[in-house]
Amino acid sequence: MDLIDVTLGQVPVQTSHRLTAADVPHAFTTRLGGVSEGIYASLNLGKGRGDDLQNVRENYRRVCAALEVDITKMVFSNQVHGDVVRRVTMEDAGKGLDRPTDYEADGLITNVPGLTLVVFGADCLPILLCDPVKKVIAAIHAGWRGTALGIAERAVEKMVGDYGCDPGHILAAIGPGISKCCFETGEDVPQAMREALGAAAEPYIMESGNGKFHVDLKGINALRLQRAGVLSTNIDTSPDCTLCKPEKYWSHRYTKGQRGSQAALISLK
Repeated sequence: MDLIDVTLGQVPVQTSHRLTAADVPHAFTTRLGGVSEGIYASLNLGKGRGDDLQNVRENYRRVCAALEVDITKMVFSNQVHGDVVRRVTMEDAGKGLDRPTDYEADGLITNVPGLTLVVFGADCLPILLCDPVKKVIAAIHAGWRGTALGIAERAVEKMVGDYGCDPGHILAAIGPGISKCCFETGEDVPQAMREALGAAAEPYIMESGNGKFHVDLKGINALRLQRAGVLSTNIDTSPDCTLCKPEKYWSHRYTKGQRGSQAALISLK
């Protein structure tokens, strides 16, 4: 199913039917509903983008109030386009907004109620996972490099290995990001996908001429999740392309890097 647009408090976001039904606080933010100005207008959640930190904090206050989560118990990821998934505990509460993030990871998992996992995007895909049986959640940042490395599969594997999750119980939501319509690349991206997935990558790659290709990162990540055992019927996906909708989202390509950041957040009650 598609993610849906809703407004929580003052904040327009996208949410997953399945995660909502499981009573899991979560959201994929847009660039709307905050107080930042200029190129950061208005709901910039990227602390290191150059925005006024008081505005960033107010933006987080609004999002946390909308989700009814504790702003002091968020945990950020220091994203490096890899495939490391880190288990976080209450000792990590506040890392990112109030404390330094002293690790590099493109995925976070936890079973600790009250912690809110946060990943960022502005073309790269944010992915949220939840096992409602074992009460385990994950937040993933999947750019094309992380997609090729299998960051989504690594997250499921770590949920299984660390917490005993059954992949068949895991609910997944793939958030807004650059879509096949706009993700035109050179040969490096399709080559990486083919090396990782072989012939299974072909349905997600379309040659567009002049040595260029369009690549479907959402489709490949859904495939990756299914390879890890997540049921296709348990995966929700955003229909939105960040490059197609610059009025709604920041796109790294559209802004040439002069931008704020969206975030995806997930928590356990």
